[in-house]
Amino acid sequence: MYREFFGLKEKPFNVTSDPNFFFLSRVHKEAFSHLLYGIRERKGFVVITGEIGAGKTTLCRALLNQLDESTKSAFVFNPGLPEQQLLQAIVEDFGLHAGDRPNKVSLLRQLNSFLINELTMDNNVVLIIDEAQNIKPSTLEEIRMLSNLETDKEKLFQIVLVGQPELKNKLNSPSMKQLKQRVAVTFHITPLEADEVGQYINHRLCVAGSRGDILFTYDSVEFIYRHSGGIPRIINMICDKALLAAYVMETKDITLPIVEKSLQEMAGAMAA
Repeated sequence: MYREFFGLKEKPFNVTSDPNFFFLSRVHKEAFSHLLYGIRERKGFVVITGEIGAGKTTLCRALLNQLDESTKSAFVFNPGLPEQQLLQAIVEDFGLHAGDRPNKVSLLRQLNSFLINELTMDNNVVLIIDEAQNIKPSTLEEIRMLSNLETDKEKLFQIVLVGQPELKNKLNSPSMKQLKQRVAVTFHITPLEADEVGQYINHRLCVAGSRGDILFTYDSVEFIYRHSGGIPRIINMICDKALLAAYVMETKDITLPIVEKSLQEMAGAMAA
């Protein structure tokens, strides 16, 4: 609705995980480096955690865009599936055909054959499982067993578990001791710092096609930081609502009163 008024080619504050909008904050840059290290050095298990809306999925999508052709990847979004269905989803996301009536044995055999074949071509293989805090303990154990696929010198398979802080609690439970011992790289994504929120907003505006004529004032950015806690998804929601309000007012200056009113309307809608 407001794109034409602001001269934007797309909406800058969608809450979808679009890697084109990925903003390398200090903490996201560090998380990105940890992911690349764990994958390229074939460390086996990598665990990335962060609060809801902290940018974990966007980080993973941006990572996938950076991997070269010698790294084969699968990205699973629904880890709450039963064990065999999850295994089938993994196999199929690697581009393999699971067959008409797959069973656990045939799926594991197919996956193992795929991994060995990739190794002979000197390729790396990475599996990213998003929302991993939802995985059942029994399924986590199955995933741990997948990590047994290795040679004498290196892992055939790099497994990245991405999830909310509850994932850390799950991995710290006594039943997950064997899995936790295999985790070589861990990182927790914290919210944006106060001085990064304005940069984040301007970055997304620029990617969306802004020519620099949309201004979020200093006090409006400060207000957004305080009320979002630096969580990117909440920042997006506030900014999107503020742009709509500014469009109605026919102004490209996003002032504190506009942002305050936007937040009040969001709170009212959530309470309704």
